[in-house]
Amino acid sequence: MTAEIRGRTIGYGVKVPWTPLVLTGYLLATLGSLLLAGDRRLRTLGVVPTAGALACSALWRLEFASTWCAVAAVASLLVLGWVGGREPAAGDR
Repeated sequence: MTAEIRGRTIGYGVKVPWTPLVLTGYLLATLGSLLLAGDRRLRTLGVVPTAGALACSALWRLEFASTWCAVAAVASLLVLGWVGGREPAAGDR
């Protein structure tokens, strides 16, 4: 684990071998599966964090460290809107 001062924030890191490859695999597995889903709502749920990941990548360079938390909050609202108004299934009661 490393820590370094980055502007007005502290950046933390873990030495992971082949970081770009690991990060690419992680994003393809988590976001790619949503983007390729047959359900329109799941694809929307994939588009929001994909756009958020791109925005976070740019904003982190400007030292806005909590941007991914904001993306997670928006994605959570999508999930809440998706499941919030449904009646529980017979097996969920």
